[in-house]
Amino acid sequence: MGGMLRLVRRYPAVALTLAVGLLGIVLALAGAGWLVAWIFSGYALAVAAWQGVGMIRDLLRGHWGLDVLAVTAIIATVLVGEYVAALIVVLMLTGGEALEDYAGRRAKRELDALLERAPQHAHRVDGAGFVDVPVDEVRPGDVLLVRPSEIVPVDGRLRSAEASVDESSITGESVPVDKHPGDDLLSGSVNGSAAIEITATARAADSQYQQIVALVAGAAESRAPVVRLADRYAVPFTVFSLLLAGAAWWSSGDPVRFAEVLVLATPCPLLIAAPVAFIGGMSRSARNGVIVKGGGVLEQLARARTAVFDKTGTLTRGTPELVAVRAEPGFGEDELLGLVASAEQYSSHVLAASVIDAAARRGIRLEEAAEAREVATNGVVAELAGRSVVVGKFAYVAEHAPDARRTAIGAGELAIYVAVDGAFAGALLARDGLRPEAAGTLERLHSLGVRHTMILTGDAQETADHVAAELGVERVRAECLPADKVREVRAITERPVIMVGDGVNDAPVLAAADVGIAMGARGATAASESAGAVILVDDVSRTAKVVEIGRDTVRIALQSIWLGIAVSVGLMVVAAFGHIPATVGALLQEVVDLLAILAALRAIGGRRDSRADAAAIRGRAPARV
Repeated sequence: MGGMLRLVRRYPAVALTLAVGLLGIVLALAGAGWLVAWIFSGYALAVAAWQGVGMIRDLLRGHWGLDVLAVTAIIATVLVGEYVAALIVVLMLTGGEALEDYAGRRAKRELDALLERAPQHAHRVDGAGFVDVPVDEVRPGDVLLVRPSEIVPVDGRLRSAEASVDESSITGESVPVDKHPGDDLLSGSVNGSAAIEITATARAADSQYQQIVALVAGAAESRAPVVRLADRYAVPFTVFSLLLAGAAWWSSGDPVRFAEVLVLATPCPLLIAAPVAFIGGMSRSARNGVIVKGGGVLEQLARARTAVFDKTGTLTRGTPELVAVRAEPGFGEDELLGLVASAEQYSSHVLAASVIDAAARRGIRLEEAAEAREVATNGVVAELAGRSVVVGKFAYVAEHAPDARRTAIGAGELAIYVAVDGAFAGALLARDGLRPEAAGTLERLHSLGVRHTMILTGDAQETADHVAAELGVERVRAECLPADKVREVRAITERPVIMVGDGVNDAPVLAAADVGIAMGARGATAASESAGAVILVDDVSRTAKVVEIGRDTVRIALQSIWLGIAVSVGLMVVAAFGHIPATVGALLQEVVDLLAILAALRAIGGRRDSRADAAAIRGRAPARV
């Protein structure tokens, strides 16, 4: 009973229409058929008038809507005495909105699940016990208790001896992950069967899951171009329907024929199919670890011809390992490494962590800087124990040390140059390996129609050329500043262009591309905000997956639209010859609506993805590419 009341409150227009129909049946059985005609006709005309107000407002704004046909069909059926057909058309009109809402809720299931799971409270250590606090009050350094099967409220670091957590809502992988003391835990992951303690490392607003929720909350706001394209069919479809109905009336001399054609011309498939398909596509993307910020992004992905990649952290692992320290005379290797690591404490570059870890492994104590500043994409300047230390790319260090010279690097290596007090002090060499899925991603993109590829990076030309050669990338531009990347992307003629990056310095170029895709697994917040899609897991192959989803979504949306048009036109032609009574035609149009919705719901793609994953497990296909 409660479920029925919820449906009535959610869809009052449908409930009222059904109530009117039920009243008509009761009156007809009681022998008051003449009253049924008046009730049905009056109610249908009232709905037509209500819809007509909105239609006139749209026309005054210059927008020719598809509701013109529905209003005309209602009025025509009432005028020719087909009052039952008029009520069915009203039910179709109000029911179409209900069906769209239901289909939308079904299609957004994964998106809604992410929102509903957002943690609201945390158990914070307070003296000898715990106190429940709103998750927004948690601060870095707070010790939190996470009970069995609870959601980790904020990003943190494990304090307990061990833990097993389910990260499927973040990564899409269903296998529980074992964690050890000191390991990072992502908000949104689900604790296993034992209570654990964690140390918060971020506020709620800065934590992984809350950032995902923020992205999801705005994901369905924009309308896709293909949805507007459905609106463009309004004028030709309306004109065709009215002309066919008029021709049927003229040739038969029977005005009922006009109504019989129009009840089959009501355009719910055009209004419903595309939005449902795009919501389904966004939901499918979320299930595969990618948040797409609007239907328009999927439409652009479907037509993409060029893919541009940042190198470090995108095509490569992003965790370079130090392989050599080449100190100039007057500097020891440990001394040089200690200076560089001390300066890199103040850098956000991915190389910084590798250098600091290498110094820690050698037992080198880091110094605090009296002053330090980072010049984005170039390097760091720090005052350490009275010495001026400059660390970064060659061109930047050479500005501070005229005697700087390039050092020889091997395949896949990169160099960090160092100047101390205006003199060249040496270089550190690191190697950043390719992601294992990088080559397969590019191959899959090519098979999906993205035939042109490019690498844009701030790293050295030799390093970028080596990566491009290994992956078969056709164009490379190295040693780029953020502005250089933007200019390069804007100059590309093979559009639409996808840009994939992971760092803060990629934010401008992600915004400049037709579709920016941010590798957001490591908390690249600025990049994520600038991008049209955000990959939630550390897996660049999801780029190809979301392109595939975009192509599937647009194809299914257009198929659903044309299915509705084709079936409606076919039935209208039959009705024009008098073979489909108005009441039967109105019922058939409901079937057409259902067909279009069911066709559009294929964009959710659950079974297709399940089959692909099963094939991947059997070794028949690359996983999630």
